[in-house]
Amino acid sequence: MTGTGNSFGIALRGWRERVSPSEAGLAAVPDTDTGRRVRGLRRAELARAAGLSVDYVVRLEQGRARHPSPQVVAALARVLKLSVAEHDHLFRCADLMPPSSGNVPLDVPPRVERLAHRMGGNPVAVFAADWTLVSWNAMWTATIGEPGTYGWAGRNLVAGMFRSVGGRRPDSIAAWPVRSRLGDHAEEEALVADLRVTAAAYPADARLAALVDDMIHANPRFARLWTSGSAGALSGDRKTVAHPVVGDIDLELDILTVAGPDFRVVTYTADPDTADESKLDTLRASLRAPQPRMPQVPRGLGVPGERPSGSGEGGATAHRRPGPAGTSADGPRRAGAGANGPQQEQGCSGETTTDLSVVGAELGDDASAPVSGVRHGRLLPG
Repeated sequence: MTGTGNSFGIALRGWRERVSPSEAGLAAVPDTDTGRRVRGLRRAELARAAGLSVDYVVRLEQGRARHPSPQVVAALARVLKLSVAEHDHLFRCADLMPPSSGNVPLDVPPRVERLAHRMGGNPVAVFAADWTLVSWNAMWTATIGEPGTYGWAGRNLVAGMFRSVGGRRPDSIAAWPVRSRLGDHAEEEALVADLRVTAAAYPADARLAALVDDMIHANPRFARLWTSGSAGALSGDRKTVAHPVVGDIDLELDILTVAGPDFRVVTYTADPDTADESKLDTLRASLRAPQPRMPQVPRGLGVPGERPSGSGEGGATAHRRPGPAGTSADGPRRAGAGANGPQQEQGCSGETTTDLSVVGAELGDDASAPVSGVRHGRLLPG
């Protein structure tokens, strides 16, 4: 079988032809390799290196064997020296879920930081795939709140929404004064559906498994949503931020999914030529200090149930309301003062997926931002 119906076989043959026997770990055989005209690996060589029969490799390439096991696909990917993207593509061609490399990534790549830095005129945050806030900029702090005082539990949106049966935890990013157009229940359903996709992609992540188990036992609503089996990507929404200084701000929330390292870049924007845009301008004007870099998110923050940093005896952390930087003790700290981490909001409608590596390349390295600083456990250079 040829054509689009045999995407696995087409990919397999194309990648086989670009790998030499020596690259596949096969020793040259002088009697047979003299005057070799075959590009890449012969089918017999691929079969030998992957521990398969030649007939099976032929049937895979021709589309007559349609359901290879994960073990077979992994062996072929190993021999063919596939990149991460190619590895995942081969699994999907076989109608298999690509296995993760281990744990949910928490280290924000430079290209993602660079993109967020260049979007610094608006509130921007970066979330890990498990919805832990790992990076945010000064406009996020000024508009929505300061995440830096919270530990892991306080910066994880799932834990903030579901760890307390009586409502959202007051010592978490989930309790910030942000209302969804869709309502709390729709937000929660979408968040759990998104987390299910992440859990399937990272089955070996003990921290993620512990988070899910903790939420199931802590909150009956989470348990019901989890057992429903719903799965899907969290995406955009319309939000209202109840700001203590400039008043309510109606903003559009967009979520860009980063291809490869699996992060979500969350942005808030106002409609042009509106009172909401003027309110964001007021907050931008309050950010005058240069933005220093911030420390990396500590590795030890991955334990569900951890008391947030700066918490008192009962684990509660003073809730910091948003406001112009440095205006009051209850508002966000002046840019560059204090701990860091990103924060997020989420919504629940059509998915927006963007390969940010392409976007970043189009922006170029000499782009500038009106307001810089992304906290990833660190702030981007200003």
